[in-house]
Amino acid sequence: MSHEPRLTSALRALLGTQRIAALGTLDAQGLPFVSMVPFAIEPVQGSVVLHVSGLALHTRNLQAAPQVSLMVMEAERAGEPVHALARVTLVGTAGVLPSDTPAWRDARKAYLERFPEAEPMTQLGDFLFVAITVDSARQVAGFGAARSLDAQDMVQVLRSAGP
Repeated sequence: MSHEPRLTSALRALLGTQRIAALGTLDAQGLPFVSMVPFAIEPVQGSVVLHVSGLALHTRNLQAAPQVSLMVMEAERAGEPVHALARVTLVGTAGVLPSDTPAWRDARKAYLERFPEAEPMTQLGDFLFVAITVDSARQVAGFGAARSLDAQDMVQVLRSAGP
């Protein structure tokens, strides 16, 4: 078995244990808009999956301007310095998945493995599955432990971080 670098292991663990992200989109005026979204990892394509309402502002934003950013971070712990919290910022392109396609089914499966309670929402007509293809990332694993990752690095991490 090959050795996995410590930062890669930490990133995989962060993405595998945290279930919400801050999603950054651009509104119609080109202004940044940040919202909270639950996310899952779809390991077949190595993408991040969102299940969003078509009525939500962030959904309209990402449909008009698909370049997005997601920040995933570990939860604050009492007595620990907040500046050392593990976190990753993902930069990518969002795409709405057409219903009942193989990609949609893979996204739905990954999302429901992480959020089984969301199954009834997948039946609602105004909810969409969105796949984010990660183009780059910036990981901070604590003081003095940071790095940038490219798309190829992130696909490998996401394929191994999924359910």
